[in-house]
Amino acid sequence: MSQRYKPNVTVACIIHATSQDKYLMVEEWIDGEQRFNQPAGHLEANESLIQACEREVYEETGLSLNPQGLVGIYQFSASEDLAFVRFTFFVQLDDMPSPAPQDNAIHSAHWLSFAQIEAKSSLLRSPLVLDCLKDYLNNAQQGQTYPLSLLNSDRLAIAQAS
Repeated sequence: MSQRYKPNVTVACIIHATSQDKYLMVEEWIDGEQRFNQPAGHLEANESLIQACEREVYEETGLSLNPQGLVGIYQFSASEDLAFVRFTFFVQLDDMPSPAPQDNAIHSAHWLSFAQIEAKSSLLRSPLVLDCLKDYLNNAQQGQTYPLSLLNSDRLAIAQAS
């Protein structure tokens, strides 16, 4: 029997300041290389996907925000041995609050335009960063969003044998 496929479950959040049309991106150094990403990270035990999103946003930006909807669910194989299932959320804000990253792994956070993010494509953490942003923009143009009610964490607690 082959080894069971176990992708990492991650969350990410597109934070859009609509009046300035800027997106909050975090800058981190991975193996000595500068990378940019939406606030993102791994799902932890006993945590709903929405809770994971809120936690990651706070840790990486210092902002307490609640996701307003889901952009999409993405599968990504980074290598033969490393795969991800990424749930990307969004938050729309009127202004651009000052970020204050709490996580030491985050060097800084920046409000950037889509064009600025696209120009950094070689520095993005993964191709999903730009893919998700493009999907967010396409969804917004079509007036289509996915509600958080799609995600059900009612059975998150470990089931007890009766």
